[in-house]
Amino acid sequence: MTDVAFVALACGFIIGLGAIGASIGIAIMGGKYLESSARQPELMNALQTKMFVLAGLIDAAFLIGVGVALLFAFANPFVA
Repeated sequence: MTDVAFVALACGFIIGLGAIGASIGIAIMGGKYLESSARQPELMNALQTKMFVLAGLIDAAFLIGVGVALLFAFANPFVA
């Protein structure tokens, strides 16, 4: 395999594992939000705000991974 093939595989792993991790993280967080709002409905608004902030941070980590993968794909510093 050539260096370009390894870069393509690495980009696929970065994006794929990042998507899986972000999906699992948001699913767990959403489930915990529903559990906590069912137990204490008066805190639903405050918890919802915090949940959306955390969902944005989780997605931001995934999008940073996508940016790194695109950097390796199009402006790869390792392949001359």
